[in-house]
Amino acid sequence: MALCVFRALLEPAAIARRSYGAVLRVLALTMLGVLALAGCGETPATPVPFKPVPAERILLPGYLQPGEGLVAVDVRRERTGNVIVKFRDAPLYVDGKQVTDLMNGEHVVLHLPPGVHRIGVTTQFDPVVEIHFVVDQRYTNRASVSFDTDHRVLIRRVGQ
Repeated sequence: MALCVFRALLEPAAIARRSYGAVLRVLALTMLGVLALAGCGETPATPVPFKPVPAERILLPGYLQPGEGLVAVDVRRERTGNVIVKFRDAPLYVDGKQVTDLMNGEHVVLHLPPGVHRIGVTTQFDPVVEIHFVVDQRYTNRASVSFDTDHRVLIRRVGQ
């Protein structure tokens, strides 16, 4: 049956000889086949915990040491399957100093004094994008690094 459908689709002369009703049947069967295949789409992967940035990629370890009066700020690089940005590193800056770089699915916990800090990211193709991040121990302090539809790096505060 499938062979007949594809033969009819591939041979325009055969379609021209068939009646109008036969052409409609062939098109209907083709559409059913396309819809059946569309149902076999990609299923989302199960969520995986973020991996910590390896110690050898930490440039300023002082920002990662907990201490009296410091507040934890979790900066996460969101996972993506987009090959264009998946393997790009995103250097992370705090108050103008590069601390580390984030790869796909990694995170780093910074320990910062309360107050306003500039947290920024970039790539080899983008200028540094900064946000003014208010660090307060009363809130969950989390930032998310991702890419927009034009493959430009973004950073935003994530509330919980």
